[in-house]
Amino acid sequence: MNKKLVIQSKIENVSLVENLIDEVAIELSIISDMYGNVLISTIEAVTNAIVHGNNNDPEKKVTIEVVKDDKKLTIIVEDEGNGFDLNMVPDPTKPDYIEKPDGRGIFLMKNLTDDVEFEKNGAIVKLIFNM
Repeated sequence: MNKKLVIQSKIENVSLVENLIDEVAIELSIISDMYGNVLISTIEAVTNAIVHGNNNDPEKKVTIEVVKDDKKLTIIVEDEGNGFDLNMVPDPTKPDYIEKPDGRGIFLMKNLTDDVEFEKNGAIVKLIFNM
């Protein structure tokens, strides 16, 4: 399986991504626990791409690609931004940051996937789920 969706950087387009994940879940018969992990981590990656990567610029695109092979499902989210320094993202579990929203999306992605990879300084995020 290989599916691709390209959206404008508008937060309301997240619903298109939800529809894509729903389609994939049905086609692959993904169980409900895994479905939640796939949906939440993908929405977090896309939201970060729109808000932080592309600075909510509707002229910039976010590309979402879903690739399924024999053993894993990979969701690749790419924005047109310059990326970020992963080491500078605060840990939302630390007492100083527990009340702040920064870093929560990456924290969720790391905890809901089997693996997450950041390429091009984070402008490409690969969410990997073992199947």
